[in-house]
Amino acid sequence: MIGRIRGMLIEKSPGQALVECAGLGYETDIPYTTFFNLPEVGQEVTLHTHFVVREDAQSLFGFASRLDRDLFRLLIKVNGVGPKLAVGILSGLDARQFIRCIEARDANSLVKLPGIGKKTAERLLIEMTDRIGQLEGQFVPLASESGAALDTAVPAAGADDPREEAEAALIALGYKPQEASKAIGKIAEPDMSRETLIRLALKSMIPAG
Repeated sequence: MIGRIRGMLIEKSPGQALVECAGLGYETDIPYTTFFNLPEVGQEVTLHTHFVVREDAQSLFGFASRLDRDLFRLLIKVNGVGPKLAVGILSGLDARQFIRCIEARDANSLVKLPGIGKKTAERLLIEMTDRIGQLEGQFVPLASESGAALDTAVPAAGADDPREEAEAALIALGYKPQEASKAIGKIAEPDMSRETLIRLALKSMIPAG
């Protein structure tokens, strides 16, 4: 299993990063919380990874911290939670926020995530309560592993309208177009990058507990 890759960041976009390592380019699916912590293109990056092999596809999932990766592995063991939904959960809530929701039995924050209904939220609270103990001792700052802060990313040269890109990213995550447009409209200010728009929009829809 591929557990970690370190190399040059060749491309990045909401939901995916391309990392060159030993002459090979690894396409990794990433949650938005990891995307916000990526360095600039051309810089070195380390991603903790999980490799999924299925009959019809092979997917590599990457995370800024081992904590996020290990939480992802616990999430996909929950009945009804596959890799795509687990990435969606970690796009709206980072590992620390998710753990706080479980410890506080905060189902209201969980149901605000796309794809999470009341029954799934209750199942997460029940099944993850005992499992999060396996993550003890991994609470380290994300920025220390990625080498980047949340607000350092800038739009790529020649990029389209950041607001439109941010809305499209939220829709791809599973939010309805009306929800995405409303969330972006509430927080948008001139010269904001798409990364900042996405981060603030997600924060407004899913307040940290």
